[in-house]
Amino acid sequence: MDNQSLKDTNNPSGPVRTRNLKIKVDRDLCIGAATCVAIAPKTFVLDSEAKAIILDSVDQETEASIIDAAKGCPVAAIIIEDKKGNRIFPK
Repeated sequence: MDNQSLKDTNNPSGPVRTRNLKIKVDRDLCIGAATCVAIAPKTFVLDSEAKAIILDSVDQETEASIIDAAKGCPVAAIIIEDKKGNRIFPK
């Protein structure tokens, strides 16, 4: 995490907005499996507590990759909403 900056330093696990999505990581659910990091490395990284946090480079990630990362989470800890607040994942 040395040279990677957070999208929101006050709320490292979100919610944050990027283009048409709102992303939030439920830190109580996150188990640090890092599937999200493997699928969307410009969006997610694990912090010192092995919890997913959202990087400032999230804007460089495709929306499809972000949604795939949420779907890949084994405990559905990543919540994705559209710009109107409708939940995309998990439903």
